[in-house]
Amino acid sequence: MGSRDADIDFTFACPTTVRDVLAALTGAGWSAPMPLGGVSYMINDADDMYEWYDTTPDGLGEALALLDAPGNLPYTVALNVYHSEAETGGMLMFMPGRTEVSFTPATDRRPIPAAPDFTDLAWYLQALVPALVTAGLEGYAAQEVRH
Repeated sequence: MGSRDADIDFTFACPTTVRDVLAALTGAGWSAPMPLGGVSYMINDADDMYEWYDTTPDGLGEALALLDAPGNLPYTVALNVYHSEAETGGMLMFMPGRTEVSFTPATDRRPIPAAPDFTDLAWYLQALVPALVTAGLEGYAAQEVRH
């Protein structure tokens, strides 16, 4: 059958920060700590190396400061988020310039009940878009493809 990739690409009217996006999503039930309590984030540095880091929930503030640091603005950064009530999560990837952010469902992906091979992108849109509007969301595009 092959593999499937699903993602939602968000466009913001002005550059945003990881901190502001997470703050908007927190009000909608999302958080950075994953089910086992860790926080995972990534910085793609000048060597084009995608380096993932883990910290505790107590280290979240420091991780956000690092992700939003002026020196990291030219690089792609990412933060994993989780919705505990829905028991699902994914990765938010912030592109250089910070007006484009992608979300990839990853942790316990929600399938469409009548078509379980497909991701329930409608659920993710409903769970993300209203909160992101408060952070300056301008538009989005959602897709799922089979490779």
